[in-house]
Amino acid sequence: MTPLRGPARAEALGAHPGLARVQGILLRSALSSERDLKRGTKMGNSALRAHVETAQKTGVFQLKDRGLTEFPAELQKLTSNLRTIDLSNNKIENLPPLLIGKFTLLKSLSLNSNKLTVLPDELCNLKKLETLSLNNNLLRELPATFGQLSALKTLSLSGNQLGALPPQLCSLRHLDVMDLSKNRIRSIPDLVGELQVIELNLNQNQISQISVKISCCPRLKVLRLEENCLELSMLPQSILSDSQICLLAVEGNLFEIKKLRELEGYDKYMERFTATKKKFA
Repeated sequence: MTPLRGPARAEALGAHPGLARVQGILLRSALSSERDLKRGTKMGNSALRAHVETAQKTGVFQLKDRGLTEFPAELQKLTSNLRTIDLSNNKIENLPPLLIGKFTLLKSLSLNSNKLTVLPDELCNLKKLETLSLNNNLLRELPATFGQLSALKTLSLSGNQLGALPPQLCSLRHLDVMDLSKNRIRSIPDLVGELQVIELNLNQNQISQISVKISCCPRLKVLRLEENCLELSMLPQSILSDSQICLLAVEGNLFEIKKLRELEGYDKYMERFTATKKKFA
């Protein structure tokens, strides 16, 4: 039998001529990717400059999903004209105190899904801030001066590590919507009666006690308490009979929803619920 030689032998051993070409293409691609990685910092800086230039014209700076580990120092140039900053889905661990409080015209700040553990007091100098979104961080508490954010209307702190209702929130007289879901709050104290919010989301905490004072919230219309640790006996009946609340969500607690319908005051609650539903129908 004549032994295979040259291309025929190579093909028989699996070294098809086309395979060599593919390997060459893959090698060149790998080398190109390596060069791109080495230039990554430079390319990143160039992209950042482009975003800064755009923000100078629009007043909006958005840089999400970029793996940022620090608040961009380049924003120093924009403290007097930015109205919106969105740096969500990055890896930012802290906010620079000397910079963050200088955005005097800022109305919206979003830092969702970062690695923030504390907020600097200087953040509370943002007197025109209306929307603050800090979902999915590692916050355990808020600055003592947080109540100075006097223009705040919407506050989102879902998915943090708050162990109690921060008392500073009671000083926010224009706050409409507050989301404290997915934290570690165990009880709602008497100070809750001072909140001015219209909607309060406390879903997915560890709440087992609620002060009757929650019925005194002058503007509270929507109260969400789903997936907590509430016994029916710990739910103040005044929420049903003597409050402004017209949407109460309590599914996923330690009682059957049908039992709620047997409580005194449930008819009054349903009157408010129905009236509101008709208003928006």
